Amino acid sequence: MREFVAVLGLILAIEGLLFAGFPGAMRRALAAAAASEPTRLRLTGLASAVVGVLIVWVARRAGF
Repeated sequence: MREFVAVLGLILAIEGLLFAGFPGAMRRALAAAAASEPTRLRLTGLASAVVGVLIVWVARRAGF
């Protein structure tokens, strides 16, 4: 559970840096996401989740 909370904190930190460093690009990205079809958002979210799980699995297996 401690690792999960640490990862959530890291995600928030990265997201915050993106909004602080590139506010215009983040606004455009959010507008594009809001205009996308729900099916496309679901597929993109599912693909991102699968890639994220694979990255975590590989990193933990390799001992990072």
